[in-house]
Amino acid sequence: MVPLDPVPKPIDHCARGAADAVALIDRAGRWSFAELETAVGAVAGWLKARYPVPGERVASWLPKTRLACVLPLAVARAGLVHVPINPALRRAQVAHILADSGAIALVTQAARAGTLAAGDVPAGCTVTVDADVPLSGAGLGPQLADTDALAAILYTSGSTGRPKGVMLSHANLWLGAVSVAHYLRLDPQDRVLGVLPLSFDYGQNQLFSTWMAGAAVAPLDYLTARDVVKAVERVEATTLAGVPPLWVQLLEADWPPATAATLRRLTNSGGALTPRLVRELRARFPRADVYAMYGLTEAFRSTYLAPDLIDAHPDSMGRAIPFAEVMAVAPDGTRVVGTPGELVHAGPLVAHGYWRDPDRTAARFRPAPASAAHAGMAVWSGDTVIEGADGLFRFVGRDDEMIKSAGNRISPLDIEEAVLAGDEVRAALAMGIPDARLGQAIVVAVAGDAAQEDALRARLRTVLPSFMQPARYQWHSDLPRNANGKLDRAAIRAGVTP
Repeated sequence: MVPLDPVPKPIDHCARGAADAVALIDRAGRWSFAELETAVGAVAGWLKARYPVPGERVASWLPKTRLACVLPLAVARAGLVHVPINPALRRAQVAHILADSGAIALVTQAARAGTLAAGDVPAGCTVTVDADVPLSGAGLGPQLADTDALAAILYTSGSTGRPKGVMLSHANLWLGAVSVAHYLRLDPQDRVLGVLPLSFDYGQNQLFSTWMAGAAVAPLDYLTARDVVKAVERVEATTLAGVPPLWVQLLEADWPPATAATLRRLTNSGGALTPRLVRELRARFPRADVYAMYGLTEAFRSTYLAPDLIDAHPDSMGRAIPFAEVMAVAPDGTRVVGTPGELVHAGPLVAHGYWRDPDRTAARFRPAPASAAHAGMAVWSGDTVIEGADGLFRFVGRDDEMIKSAGNRISPLDIEEAVLAGDEVRAALAMGIPDARLGQAIVVAVAGDAAQEDALRARLRTVLPSFMQPARYQWHSDLPRNANGKLDRAAIRAGVTP
């Protein structure tokens, strides 16, 4: 047993963090770290009094309110397990998560609770509206906790099948916060604009890593890119995290030069940044460092590419983040350099498996290779990567998404990057469909104007070999995305005609 204070104290280089420093900024005002501590204690005490059995699951279905920001810490302090539900999900998905997690409580808004039908809330699960949860008053102070004990279950978006709950321990969350705070070089002067869902590991970590660094987070629910621009200006944000579709939207928005200049740090995950997108981000935000990152919910995050490497290595995923051991592993279990292998992630950031799903856990969580420095369970990602002699990793593709055409194994990512390198389309997803002659033909679903197809084909003939040329494009005004803003591959594939 070790002391575990769910409100992290600033790490060594941020020792200036003080109780009266700003921890949270929203339209209601500002919270100091002392006020944040009071709120966490009050909510933890309220939860502990109602749900005294350790390990019970408490779900939340909320936008980015103050309570939503406090709950991940308060639930952990109360000895319970937090199950955050993406506010973009609807009742059927919410009902599945409540039932699958065995949640004993759901904290939500009255309007959201009103959308749930009979049978959506399991027997024995209480529903509490957010207004009834106290954010002040006497509460529960920091507690002792087993760092390997379960602290949260994060459900995947479900774009490739039934959502599965990833089990995260106190140590997983704590070390993830330390890791990100260090490699992003966050400090107490930073103000982090949190636009990503708190149910998303990337979004939730923004709370933890920001507070770990003694900095301030500004949670934001937005409807348009203009809302983000205004928020950056209002809070003087220095740091913004996003996924590629969000960057596209933000680059289309009008940015006053002084507002764009406040951003010092842009971090990307959930999809690769194209060289063109990097160039445009640098031009729009000239004072910002751009961090490209690769993550797995099952291990939080695996690699990052330092800003000073992104121009010379635009196709790289970077190197392992602190506390992660990442390797490319051949089918015989040996580590390989310079040739494709499965990305395997070992070390203390590895999650504890999938909630109540031993079969899928056994398939993805397996003993680390013998050559790994970290023994125990590792995440075998299913992603194919190449580790270079310089230690930088390059993503090739997922084994189940690789296109097999005319005897060639083709990475969809290579085709998508080539398609997006021009100005003809806004989004693209490449896939293989059955073809009697080729085995699979290459089809690309794109968002844009079909009148651009001739120009797109002409350009790709100059940059891709003949066997990688798409046989067909399927044009859309836009491509569907899941609740985390990523392209919904399953929905897009289902909509492709043979």
